Amino acid sequence: MGRLQDKVALITGASAGIGRATAKLFAAEGAKLVVGARREAELSSLIAEIEAEGGTAVALAGDVRSEDYAKALVTRAAERFGRLDIAFNNAGTLGESGPSTGVSEDGWNQTIAINLTGAFLGAKHQIAEMLKHGGGSVIFTSTFVGYSFAFPGVAAYAASKSGLIGLTQALAAEFGPRNVRVNAVLPGAVDTAMYREMNDTPEQVDFITGLHALKRVALPEELARSVLYLASDDSAFVTGTASLIDGGASITRT
Repeated sequence: MGRLQDKVALITGASAGIGRATAKLFAAEGAKLVVGARREAELSSLIAEIEAEGGTAVALAGDVRSEDYAKALVTRAAERFGRLDIAFNNAGTLGESGPSTGVSEDGWNQTIAINLTGAFLGAKHQIAEMLKHGGGSVIFTSTFVGYSFAFPGVAAYAASKSGLIGLTQALAAEFGPRNVRVNAVLPGAVDTAMYREMNDTPEQVDFITGLHALKRVALPEELARSVLYLASDDSAFVTGTASLIDGGASITRT
């Protein structure tokens, strides 16, 4: 029996990186999955991998900025599996970066829409479904940037991800009495395609690696295990937390 046996979980941003690793881990731990992302081909590949390993999952491609998509994901879970127990709102973007005096209004708005508004819209409908069945666990992917560490040139990203921490706390307080737990994970650097695109020289890699006390970046699978803890009954008394999973980046600047 896995730690998520007979649970139903929904994951956004599941086509790559942390989301994909978490989907595979959740399936291995017994969860039935609804996975979402913009890229349909990558979702189909993920479903094939999960099913080849004996898991159960369905996919729905779409844009987290759309409330209709947020509702459709929850509806898919309810219609296919009868309930929703876990939601991992992981979809996100770095967005427009560079000196803040040059960031466009559209660039700012799009980053907020994907990282913060999209997560809120997801949670709004996920929690409504969870309340029908006695509660559940909602998890957001925030970041150490804007919380314990400051980078120049990523104002919209930092603001949107910091906003997720406030959203986590507000929802945890509101729905805790009804057995819905809400938490956020705050990764440091993670070895994903986005990370490799942003850090494409040895000097950049050395700099980012050196920010962490462990002197390396995380694997997506390491973040997935932290998300699993928050999704499972192992964390039954944990809610409203902003969990730093940052390899010690928050305690060192060398």
